[in-house]
Order: sequence, then structure tokens, then C-alpha cells
Amino acid sequence: MVKHEDALRRLKVIHGHLGGIIRMVEENAYCVDIIRQIQAVEAALNKVSAIILDEHLNSCVITAIQGEDADERERVLTEILDVFEMATKV
Repeated sequence: MVKHEDALRRLKVIHGHLGGIIRMVEENAYCVDIIRQIQAVEAALNKVSAIILDEHLNSCVITAIQGEDADERERVLTEILDVFEMATKV
């Protein structure tokens, strides 16, 4: 539950940061400054993703792997592979 709360806290900070980027665009701020702020939000979102993935691996995935249902094991492992593949696409 601590990781969930950490992810939620981080998302709220990102939400506020995104509002700042919107204001920068509205006010025609320097393009490179906007890009740097966008990169900061992207990095923060990646961190949240990592937190949520860690929580998933240490709960749902472990439960499925230790379980008796081979189809569920396969489903969970395929799901993780799909997430990884999507993360590496640009």
C-alpha cells in the first residue's frame, strides 16, 4: 500500500507540473524550456510506471507463477512482455 500511495503522490505532483507546462505554452515561453519541463514530466511518469510495475511483479505476477493455473501463468507473463514491448516503442 505504501508504493500505491507513493505513486499517487507522484502523479499529483506530475499533474501540477503539467499545469505549469500548459501555462508556459499559453504564455509562449522559450521552446527549449518547455521541452525540458516535458522531459521532466516524462521522467517522473517513468518513475511512477516503475513503482506500479514493481508492485505488480511482487503481487499479481508472483501469485500467478506460484499458482496451479498454467493458463494464468502464461497470461500474466505475456502481459508483462506486452508492457515491455510497448515501453520500448517510440
